[in-house]
Amino acid sequence: QVQLVESGGGSVQAGGSLRLSCAATGLSVGISAMGWYRQTPGKQRELVATFTGTGNINYADSVKGRFTISRGSARNTVVLQMDSLKVEDTGVYYCRLPTRGLWGQGTLVTVSS
Repeated sequence: QVQLVESGGGSVQAGGSLRLSCAATGLSVGISAMGWYRQTPGKQRELVATFTGTGNINYADSVKGRFTISRGSARNTVVLQMDSLKVEDTGVYYCRLPTRGLWGQGTLVTVSS
């Protein structure tokens, strides 16, 4: 059974950094596309960053220049490096594997002023 396991959330002050990781377990093949989404208070879930099998990377305008999505060093992992965090980045961050229609359980990121 394929599952997405996220880690790395936590609390940080504005201007700080956090690194989220997502591992796709139970996969017999390598991942192609994967992405990070988030749900912030009072808003619907939104795209944060994704990469595709063709190498395209997309970022939400609100995180461009501050967040970086990349493949992790371990097989079938994806990392979201978040720098210069803002209070408005607070929310639950979800990993998504679109080829399987799977979501991770979510990890909470809290940025305080």
